[in-house]
Amino acid sequence: MTTPVDGLGEALAAVDAFDRALVAGLSRPQPARVADLTELAHAVAGSPLAARVAEAVGKAAAGAAGEDHFLALAAARTALLGAAHDALTARADESTGRPRGEASTAASDQRQPVNLLLAARTWLADLARAGWQGIDHELVGSAAQIVSAMLPDPALRRLATLLDGFAAELAASCPGASLDRFPARRWGDLWARALLLTRPGATAPRPAAPVTGRLLPLGVDLHEHATAAQAQVHAVFEPTDGGAPRLVRASVSVPKPDTVVAAGVWQLLRPHLPLLTALGEGRSMQLTDMPLTEDGDLIWDDDRARTGEPADAFATARVALPAATAPPTAPLDRHTAGLAEPVFLEGYTTRQDGDSPLTFGFAGHSLAVDTDRIPAAGPLTPEAVAASRACIGLLRWDDGAFHVQPLAVETTVRKKTVALQAGAWAGGTTDKTGVKAEKAATDAVTVLRERAGRLLRT
Repeated sequence: MTTPVDGLGEALAAVDAFDRALVAGLSRPQPARVADLTELAHAVAGSPLAARVAEAVGKAAAGAAGEDHFLALAAARTALLGAAHDALTARADESTGRPRGEASTAASDQRQPVNLLLAARTWLADLARAGWQGIDHELVGSAAQIVSAMLPDPALRRLATLLDGFAAELAASCPGASLDRFPARRWGDLWARALLLTRPGATAPRPAAPVTGRLLPLGVDLHEHATAAQAQVHAVFEPTDGGAPRLVRASVSVPKPDTVVAAGVWQLLRPHLPLLTALGEGRSMQLTDMPLTEDGDLIWDDDRARTGEPADAFATARVALPAATAPPTAPLDRHTAGLAEPVFLEGYTTRQDGDSPLTFGFAGHSLAVDTDRIPAAGPLTPEAVAASRACIGLLRWDDGAFHVQPLAVETTVRKKTVALQAGAWAGGTTDKTGVKAEKAATDAVTVLRERAGRLLRT
């Protein structure tokens, strides 16, 4: 885990170089930015993209790049991050001894209206020419009409949502000339992903097949935004046909008012995914013909699931997790930020000096613990993690190193072993802090509904 991955630094340096060029804009790049573009071309010189990227860099250096050239540059950037993701995933699999499934080739979806895809591509090309330093409200606002036309079409909704969120972030930062710092990696990610999705057929339906068996939850990863929340349950699935257990995920996303925070978020999520209640109660679920995509996502249907017997997450982690097969990653999801591998750790020591991050120690080596990702909507706290002796977490990679995000820990309270789950309050709670937060959320939602009702009546 601590040994450097060959070529990883060089790949990410080439991505950073291109992102610097994108900050300044590609309409008339300066010599330093031309050198950055050339670094991207050199990084993919041994790949099938070499000729097209070299041509695109030449055109961009002359200020004459067209939309197809920007598409080639976006593909090169995405390929480098995909290669970095694959190298880190291989290192994680080597460390855990976990087998991984292989992806098949999915049929492309050709139903998207080409004119709307071309309109989106033109807007993204205009962004690249202006650069993040050159954005203004007029340029960013021109995406609104494209998004409005796309949203009614389910085949275009993924791209429309991406463009809508991207445009909102850019609009909040306009004018670009007034900014001192830019989220270059993030905006580069969004720009490249959106541009690739404008290629007809890029959005392929994910292969899915019905599965029947027992679902054993490990923990829940809660993502919160001011206006949205998502709960992603990580679990081990044991098929009834005797096949190998598999790592799977089940997710639910909901819009939310920014006044609903902490444990109140569960009120919004709970009705849409009964699995959250099962997880909070420490139970398994029996699935019957539940669709499961090749890349490990359950397409949840309440009619195909029922609550099963009690299932301790730590027993699952000790017994079932080591033998579970990890799913392959969808092509466009191959990104270093997307690495999230369920792991079980015990026998470690904990250490934290001053303002330095908490670390788990193993035989002279250390693994950083990302306590900032622990949600406030549960009983799990950084202090409990620091006092723990076993941990279920997600192995992630950020800022040049692996780290672990705790989902649950075993610790000792009054000489008794206690398990604390980040999602323990997902199905409801009698904990005083949780009850107080849920009551505050209920009051906030009630007031908002009354105001909305008055507005609709008027």
